[in-house]
Amino acid sequence: MPRKAEISTRISRRGFIQAVGFGAASMLLPGGNKASARKRPTGKPNIVFIMADDMGYGDLGCYNKDSKIATPNIDRLATQGVRFTDAHSPSAVCTPTRYGVLTGRYCWRTWLKSGVVGGYTNPLIEPGRTTVASFLKNQGYRTACIGKWHLGVGWTRSNGYVGSAKDGRKYSSHQDGNPEKGLNVDFTKPIQGGPTDLGFDYAWFTAACSTIDGPFCYIQNDRTVGMPDKKMPIDRDIHPDYRPRPGWMAPGFDVTQVDTVFSGKAVEFIENNCKQTPEKPFFLYLPLSAPHAPWLPPDFVKGRSKEGPRGDLVAWVDWSVGRLLDAIDRLKLAENTLLIMTSDNGPRHGANNHKSAGDLRGYKSHIWEGGHRIPFIARWPGKIEPATTSDEVICLTDLIATCAAIVKKDLPNDAGPDSFNILPALLGKKLRKPIRPAIVHHSVFGVFSIRKDNWKLILDTKTSGGWVRPSGKKPEPGTPGQLYDISKDPYEQNDLWEERRDIVKRLTELLEKYKDQGHSRPI
Repeated sequence: MPRKAEISTRISRRGFIQAVGFGAASMLLPGGNKASARKRPTGKPNIVFIMADDMGYGDLGCYNKDSKIATPNIDRLATQGVRFTDAHSPSAVCTPTRYGVLTGRYCWRTWLKSGVVGGYTNPLIEPGRTTVASFLKNQGYRTACIGKWHLGVGWTRSNGYVGSAKDGRKYSSHQDGNPEKGLNVDFTKPIQGGPTDLGFDYAWFTAACSTIDGPFCYIQNDRTVGMPDKKMPIDRDIHPDYRPRPGWMAPGFDVTQVDTVFSGKAVEFIENNCKQTPEKPFFLYLPLSAPHAPWLPPDFVKGRSKEGPRGDLVAWVDWSVGRLLDAIDRLKLAENTLLIMTSDNGPRHGANNHKSAGDLRGYKSHIWEGGHRIPFIARWPGKIEPATTSDEVICLTDLIATCAAIVKKDLPNDAGPDSFNILPALLGKKLRKPIRPAIVHHSVFGVFSIRKDNWKLILDTKTSGGWVRPSGKKPEPGTPGQLYDISKDPYEQNDLWEERRDIVKRLTELLEKYKDQGHSRPI
């Protein structure tokens, strides 16, 4: 595979170890000396997938030596595993990425062609579709979803209507419906189409963005924890970016504590699995809320970064990761646990000259690299070589195919149509050709891009295609797009749309093929 141009946030192996503050001892894996670290675990591994919300390529010390945010736990994780430098989310915003992670399918294949869902939107994942959770559950795993769901749930309305995936956005509202139309939610009823209907044995989650989307409450399995019975107070004095969408709030719900609660529940799930079913491997899906706006850090992380409140939320993510790492090590599970740490899309702007996206162009919501190139770190002692990097192009949709390879079972024919097995890259195997023939990205407004080899084609706009500044236009079919040679121009400064019309034609035809046939993975 051709080597891609190094970007400025990459650092050498030696410099990487020095930058994160670990000496030679950091090369030892948790829980023992070199000999014990190399011991091969037996049986199916536990799989822990931690995903931050809006954490950027330049936020972590292990990706950006000049980061203004201290992330010692995630940096330590990188010294113990592999750090990918060309990993991507399928979308530049929350909901479509989450759909892709769990199903291995690009979300633009659903009714959601742009934007995200709200806390009262109907389920997005179709009943019967194979998810990572349902697949692993069939392979003997205990499965848990703890964190921000943001994939729609089926609330029961007071007129008796129950939200379902087949109805799409029907009755979707940021509020609980219009009481005059009899569509308000009956919170005494169980939800439909949530995590426990899609393969998860246990769930503790919020319906959408934990800190800005109603209802402001936790949901355990299929019932709210407490009864949302008062309107969420909106106090602009708390934070200038505090603009929660209207919604009911349950007693005791605190937007400054959600990730502390999520990480605590995650540790509790792991501990319970060890006590109750130690013979069973587990899959833990932990989509955290931070550092999504509003930037309201809990007191114990305030001031930990030099970037400000948003940076403090990144520090909160790092604290949560440390809590999971400590639990896994304490329970002596490290050698048989694959742990992945990543983000759902690119970041918002950094403050105080902090480069939240490194030197990449663009931010969250954009079709440029800063909107979808993300941190991706994996640790699996005895399997993954510590303190290594990979420039293999991967996507978060690849989780389900990779899990199938790990457990040595084939996916159902209709599962994971856009998922590729990246296990060889995780294990540091030498590859004769790229794992992915191509990768498709999507902006918040529905702008498409497709990357094949060194070329990245953006269609139907010359702008960012997103709402975060610099804001851009929605796609306008038939208008000029953009073309970049990522190997020579990773910061997308030299648009070759006019000069290389042959590449434009070839990649446009490939994208149309992927759309028409319903899959990008050979099936």
